[in-house]
Amino acid sequence: MAARKKSGRKYGKSAGKRVGSAMRRRKKGTLKSGRSGRKVKSRKQAIAIGLSEARAKGAKVPRKKGAKKSTRKSSSSRKKTGRKKTSSRKKTGRKKSARKSSSRS
Repeated sequence: MAARKKSGRKYGKSAGKRVGSAMRRRKKGTLKSGRSGRKVKSRKQAIAIGLSEARAKGAKVPRKKGAKKSTRKSSSSRKKTGRKKTSSRKKTGRKKSARKSSSRS
């Protein structure tokens, strides 16, 4: 038997509508980026704007790839287990810098 594909939708219907709306606004020339306010010409940027609008409205949209890292707690607050500190070792014996030999006459 062939393996079945999971039938879970990644994106909801409303997310598709938002992206479609953003694409139409891009073609019309009224879609603007959030930060600079410039007209959006890129197809990929229009899709990204549509998805972010859908996220803001609470539609079913997977989170951004970089979002996982930003939501993590800092390493200092996490409990460290089973690791020994190696940086606290005392260093013995410094390297001596090479001295220039002066010729005595």
